[in-house]
Amino acid sequence: MSAPPDFAVALITGASSGIGQALALLLAPRCGALVLVARRVDRLTQLAASLQASHPGLRVEVEGCDLCDLGAVERLAEAMRSRHGAVDLLVNNAGLGDIGLFEVSDPQKNVEMVQVNILAPTVLTRALLPEMLRRDRGAILNISSGFGLTWMPAAAAYAGTKHYMTAWSESLRCELAGTAVCLTQVCPGPVRTEFESVAGNPTGQSVPGFIELQAEACARAALAALDRDRALCVPGFWAWVGISLGRLSPRWLLRGLWSGLGRLARRRLPHVDKADGQEKTGAENRT
Repeated sequence: MSAPPDFAVALITGASSGIGQALALLLAPRCGALVLVARRVDRLTQLAASLQASHPGLRVEVEGCDLCDLGAVERLAEAMRSRHGAVDLLVNNAGLGDIGLFEVSDPQKNVEMVQVNILAPTVLTRALLPEMLRRDRGAILNISSGFGLTWMPAAAAYAGTKHYMTAWSESLRCELAGTAVCLTQVCPGPVRTEFESVAGNPTGQSVPGFIELQAEACARAALAALDRDRALCVPGFWAWVGISLGRLSPRWLLRGLWSGLGRLARRRLPHVDKADGQEKTGAENRT
């Protein structure tokens, strides 16, 4: 007789690519039912077919959901409650990013970042957590970012959303102390995913390969931390070193270092010119 699954029902947001997809592949043999959530239903359908072919006893459900739409998030939560009663593992993985000076950022993209990075996991967790507590069983895995532990110019809004995730995760974990529900937060550095293509990269510079982590390695570290009931996981040695230095440095020192980078960014990235109030590209500023 096979052992019972670790999680009767696991739900992963942002499961169509990157860390979310890697988590789905790793969780498949540990779940009775796996709910894959993302906007790109075609990718989810392909992933579901692959998972079911590899794990015949696994039930895979595809849920197309735009996490920018809070009504859709609420309907997703209600569907989970009516269909399953409870979710044993909630993985808040979906996220949006943006790179560039805040003054020229896309206002709509800023709103979408707040909705996906902050409101969606908050609403989904609030809807599913009470039943976990009633059943005395459950786990929450929040995939955040190293920017939740530090900050940097040219990522102001994104870092702000991840600081919310960190404070919310740490506070909620303390509230859950003494219950059977555990919460682990993962704050990776650069991971080789589609994040950069969505966030944009006006610098034109790639992250050094020795720093960038593969999505599967990040997912494995995240699940290992969850299994050990760790509060925080920073996968990757060099990311851990860099983020730890940022966390341990006095704010005045870090602020001074990042201010220098901010001045460099203003010379090289699109910005609002103080003379005429018009947006200038980095190239125009260097001429």
